Formats: sequence, structure tokens, C-alpha cells
Amino acid sequence: MRIGLYPGTFDPVTLGHVDIIQRAMALVDRLVIGVAINRDKGPLFSLEERVEMLESECAGVIAKTGGEIVVHPFENLLIDCARDVGAGVIIRGLRAVADFEYEFQMVGMNRALDSSVETVFLMADARRQAIASKLVKEIARLGGDVSKFVPPDVKQRLSLKFS
Repeated sequence: MRIGLYPGTFDPVTLGHVDIIQRAMALVDRLVIGVAINRDKGPLFSLEERVEMLESECAGVIAKTGGEIVVHPFENLLIDCARDVGAGVIIRGLRAVADFEYEFQMVGMNRALDSSVETVFLMADARRQAIASKLVKEIARLGGDVSKFVPPDVKQRLSLKFS
């Protein structure tokens, strides 16, 4: 069984994330979405809320692909999380060259820690390249329309957070 790990904070999950999830399902039999518990980032949404949002969005992806998706919170090293869930591949989404520079360093470090785990980059769909969770939160905080960037449930949750 090919198991892939797609890690992130998903604060909140965006249409860019959903796009990568859908496309990753063509590459693996089971996709584990690793929700990072990163206390340093001070997420807007709690871990439980982020897991709920992902599980809700992934239900539709599962219905379309028939694949298996597991949402898995983690607080340890990414490479340790990959080992914990049996992933042979880490899936990362790229939006721009700046993303690649950071991800290139991460791949090098992860390969030094465990060379048996590969990293695969999926380029964001052209319509989704500008979407960043940080910018989505800022637009929502200032009362802007985020419907082009997040699923409807997430849009509603953002509205409630900033009302």
C-alpha cells in the first residue's frame, strides 16, 4: 500500500489545500493529512477545528476518488510523523519559487534524517497559486470576501471568528 503524508497547519484549509489533496489521491492508496500542532504560529483555529474542517472537506474528495484519507494531528518532527503513519512519501504543494527555496532545505534535512522517505512536490493549480492561509485570514479579518479562496464551511467559520 502506498501511503503519503501531506503535512501543514491548515489554518484554515483553503481551496489550494483541497486541490493538492485531490491530486495527491491519484498518487497514493492512503493519504494521511498531518495537521501540525505548532504553538509558535498561534493558529486562529484550534487543532480540533482544523481537524473538523479537513475531515469535512475530505469527505467529498473520498466520495469522488474512493481513496482513503486519514486526518492525523502531530507535534513531532515531520520525518518522525511519516515513520509513525508508515508513509513512504511526503507530499508538498508549491505555489511559487519562494516556496521551493524553503522546501528544498526541508527535503535536504529530511533526507539526512531518513533517506527512505521521498518528497514529491505538486504545483498549485494556476487558479490557486496566490492563495495563502495567512492572506485569507487577513482578508476575512478586514471584512473581505474569501469565497474564492476557501470552501463554504470555512468561509462561515472565518466569519464567525471575526464577527
